[in-house]
Amino acid sequence: MKAAIASAVLALSLGAALSAPPAQAQEAVLAAADAEALFTSPDPKLNANKQVVYGIIRDLLEANHWDKAGDYLTERYIQHNPNAASGRAGVVAYFTKVLKLKPAPIPEKIKTPVAFVTAEGDLVTVGYVREIKNEKDPAKSYTTTWFDTWRIKDGKADEHWDPATRPE
Repeated sequence: MKAAIASAVLALSLGAALSAPPAQAQEAVLAAADAEALFTSPDPKLNANKQVVYGIIRDLLEANHWDKAGDYLTERYIQHNPNAASGRAGVVAYFTKVLKLKPAPIPEKIKTPVAFVTAEGDLVTVGYVREIKNEKDPAKSYTTTWFDTWRIKDGKADEHWDPATRPE
């Protein structure tokens, strides 16, 4: 009987602990001190794949030089983001005609805060620091992680994933 009561008390305590709000805030997501170093690898294939992704971030996503898309994206570029069409032409149209982004000077180094870069086989994933405003108190914000993953084929990105949703 004592064992049954002890088990019930433990279960209730554990349940309360798991459902209670955290005692302190989440840990902030921090950018790497040297983002460029994350886009290198001693493995030549992984290094090449990471460099393609670095070019996509710097030249296309940051500087909006979509005229260079053929340097980085295959013609068939499979897009899993629900806001842009698949195919290199569809992605270019999304950034240039829908978002109407204009080219800017290509930076020497990327400015996007990067937390990590992981490469395995033909996949490269970049985790970015993302700061979000608190909906209940816009004077406050918190950090979380955004990611992009690309499949590299023959030296160009052939497929892309991210956590984007469609605006409703």
